[in-house]
Amino acid sequence: MRNLLSAVSGGLFGLGLLISGMTDTAKVQGWLDLFGDWDPTLAFVLGGAILPMLLAWRIAARRKVSVTGDAFPIMPQHVIDGRLLAGSALFGAGWALAGFCPGPALASITWGGLGGLTFLLAMIGGMIVSSLAGKRRLAAA
Repeated sequence: MRNLLSAVSGGLFGLGLLISGMTDTAKVQGWLDLFGDWDPTLAFVLGGAILPMLLAWRIAARRKVSVTGDAFPIMPQHVIDGRLLAGSALFGAGWALAGFCPGPALASITWGGLGGLTFLLAMIGGMIVSSLAGKRRLAAA
């Protein structure tokens, strides 16, 4: 049941990214081009994502277990530190340069062409390097 819910949720998420234009790199770069040819339409996509999540978090906070019967993950601490700021800056720069972030990159596997595949491989490589660096830092501490 859990795998079925995961597949349906992932498919619905990907479809939403496609319909909303989040997989169109030109549209995303237009949204991020505040001082050029700015395209504000993705603000509605962000608002349409944030509002339901606020409701979902409130409902989840009152529940002991998820719909599948699993425990909810522990909420992360709300700490703004150098790692968060550096990661946010790298994410934003990558998003602005490539027009992709992780969700749309995965959603565009079938049509993204060489550029989409290159981004996806670079993203996976970055995740591996980050994970190895984190393990090394923990081992040194």
